[in-house]
Amino acid sequence: MITRQIIPLKPLLAADRLLNLRETMRVKVLFFGMLKDFTGSSQVTLELPANASVGTVFEHYAVQFPKLREMAGSIVMAHNQEFSTLGSSLADGDEVAFLPPVSGGSGSYILEIHRPEGHFFALTRQPIETRSLVAQLQRGEDGAVIAFEGVVRNNTRGRETLFLDYEGYESMAVRTMAGIGNELAKSCAIGRIALVHRLGRMQIGEASVVVIVTAPHRKPAFEVALEGINRLKRLVPIWKKEYFADGEVWVDGEWDRDAPRAV
Repeated sequence: MITRQIIPLKPLLAADRLLNLRETMRVKVLFFGMLKDFTGSSQVTLELPANASVGTVFEHYAVQFPKLREMAGSIVMAHNQEFSTLGSSLADGDEVAFLPPVSGGSGSYILEIHRPEGHFFALTRQPIETRSLVAQLQRGEDGAVIAFEGVVRNNTRGRETLFLDYEGYESMAVRTMAGIGNELAKSCAIGRIALVHRLGRMQIGEASVVVIVTAPHRKPAFEVALEGINRLKRLVPIWKKEYFADGEVWVDGEWDRDAPRAV
């Protein structure tokens, strides 16, 4: 006698749904600067196959927005707030960010990192108080203090500038600044270093970024201040939009040659 086992339809469907959930994941995708304008979004949630990579995310949006593929050589990808290659594997709940070329450029800080050695790294939406930062870093053994301020100028290539807006991938930006400062401090004969960048609207003459270096002698202080601002402009995910009387534009920049591109 042959018997037939009948499996109820509803439990089977429920099992199928559970299997499908296990085979997919969701990641948060962020767009910054001009890429936010191209896609029309600053943050979205994307459902992907369980074996997806950062490259899967890039391809998904490059199909929708061909401009992203055209810019692939200058777009850098981040995975969980770290620079990433396209081959990096994803997990449910991860964060992926599309980063356009960077344009570098006391309760008042959005994010801040203090190091035991006295180094300081921060983002702020308030005017940067350079003198207070110098007083915070300087010690009796310092024979040199270099304070560099990058300020908003009133023109670009002869075109009158009205004001600037800065935005950044804030958590990654401050971590990257700290990485730059710590590396320079370990490899050079300095005392302490501070990197502070301002975000939001800035008027002509205001400081958008400050680099402060203290050292026993002037030569390493000068060298580290210069290298600090150069690395910041190439590596820290902060972008600026420049406003003119006749329009506005995200300022083109250039990533460091070692930053992983979306190609």
